[in-house]
Amino acid sequence: MKSADATFALALGGMTFLLTVIWGGPLLTILRRFKIGKQIRIDGPQTHQTKMGTPTMGGVLIVGPVLAITAFLNAAGLLRGKFAGRSVLLPVAVLLLYTALGAYDDLLGLGGLRRGEGMRGRQIFLVQSLVALMAAGVLYFVLGTDFLFLPSIPVTFHLGLLYIPFAMLVIVGSSNATNLTDGLDGLCGLTTATAFAAYGVIALLQKQVYLTQFCLTMVGALFAFLWYNVHPAELFMGGAGSYAVGAALGVVALMTGQVALWPVIAIIPLSVTASVVLQVGYFKLTRRLLGEGRRLFKMAPLHHHFELMGWSETQVVQRFWLVGLLAAMVGIGLALL
Repeated sequence: MKSADATFALALGGMTFLLTVIWGGPLLTILRRFKIGKQIRIDGPQTHQTKMGTPTMGGVLIVGPVLAITAFLNAAGLLRGKFAGRSVLLPVAVLLLYTALGAYDDLLGLGGLRRGEGMRGRQIFLVQSLVALMAAGVLYFVLGTDFLFLPSIPVTFHLGLLYIPFAMLVIVGSSNATNLTDGLDGLCGLTTATAFAAYGVIALLQKQVYLTQFCLTMVGALFAFLWYNVHPAELFMGGAGSYAVGAALGVVALMTGQVALWPVIAIIPLSVTASVVLQVGYFKLTRRLLGEGRRLFKMAPLHHHFELMGWSETQVVQRFWLVGLLAAMVGIGLALL
């Protein structure tokens, strides 16, 4: 591991941050001009009704600079017929395709019969699965990353063809978990930026220099997005961001072979998703057994439960982020075992 690699990766994060912040102003103007504003579901906390109309599709703000920086880094190599870090094409492609899916979902939710809801869940899941299948195929057949590391176990596990459905599960699961986390100003951006930073460190320790550069580029873009997304938010991530960022994080975890650490490093998205599963499952079970559905939480996802307990939105975000930061540090430590 060279200190120059770490320095250059950090510099890329800084460059991406500046580029994204500069691009954010014109994007906000465009979104406001065309009235691309968030529709708030009526079954959410009533305090969120004031956010109605806030510009959404913030994922476009993130993916643009990431693509630009990636192209810039490899421009000279492309002219010579070489690509400096071919492996980063995969997370970039997944990021782009999931951004397109999320943007379509966001636009569909702005009008029409499903105003405020967007695409149907099974439609989103189908497209997510198809993209994840292609990504899993590239991971297995092209990059040969069918391996899995477990903390403190000095053995590399190879999954063979089972790696393909496993990788699909990780990518789709990470995408949807991140989407569920995107419910409060700054929450999704902070937790995913922290997770990308952790995997960037892990990649650097494993001498995956180009993957480190991609991770810190994502950190820079997410920090710049938070410039506009901190409470009270001027811009929401929307499906164009949350689906894409989560899917890219899943791909990065797979490429490092440290996907077993994803539940630790991404503990907040995991907990939020678990709260939804438990809430729905408990409600259906009690309705079947008792004739009346009951709830484990005041509201799911989990962050809304704490809001209804009396925590302010800022308190929920800061406390969740502190937990996520500590978990990311633990994840890095486990990767060193």
